[in-house]
Amino acid sequence: MFIYQRFHKRLILVSMVVFTIVLSYSIRVVAEGQGVSVSHNSPVLTVYKRPTCQCCGKWVSHIKESGFQVETINRRDLSDLKIDRGIQQRYQSCHTAISKNGYVFEGHIPAKFIQQFLQEKPKGAIGLSVPAMPVGTPGMEYRNKFMPYQVLLLKADGSAETYARVNSQEEQY
Repeated sequence: MFIYQRFHKRLILVSMVVFTIVLSYSIRVVAEGQGVSVSHNSPVLTVYKRPTCQCCGKWVSHIKESGFQVETINRRDLSDLKIDRGIQQRYQSCHTAISKNGYVFEGHIPAKFIQQFLQEKPKGAIGLSVPAMPVGTPGMEYRNKFMPYQVLLLKADGSAETYARVNSQEEQY
């Protein structure tokens, strides 16, 4: 038990140091005006993710860098949210983003496809999905590895069809 208590205290100390560093950097970036510029016309997404998921955090960074305004909500269980939004289990991934007009974006979808979808607003669609977590998608980068994947168009009747095929990392941006 003593070893656990020492470990726990060290973990808290390290967390506080990391928080302080990140906070001071964030304050400096804002003070120097180096943040990503976001206009009032930028699309807004609310991203639901698990608190410990690092790849979701990386995906949120990708979305923000692409001009989206993002509100992040951490939840331990996202199952009910996904079911309530009509995302069938076979189309699910680790996080769910919801636009102001109710469209869902499930998983590691490149920002350019979300922007395209929001401009087109396909009839009968509830959103887009990249099921599972393909290596090389935004937030799932690992070395120079890449796995081709499909972005699926999710329909209100529970079906899906291919919205885009991504065969190389370059096609995502």
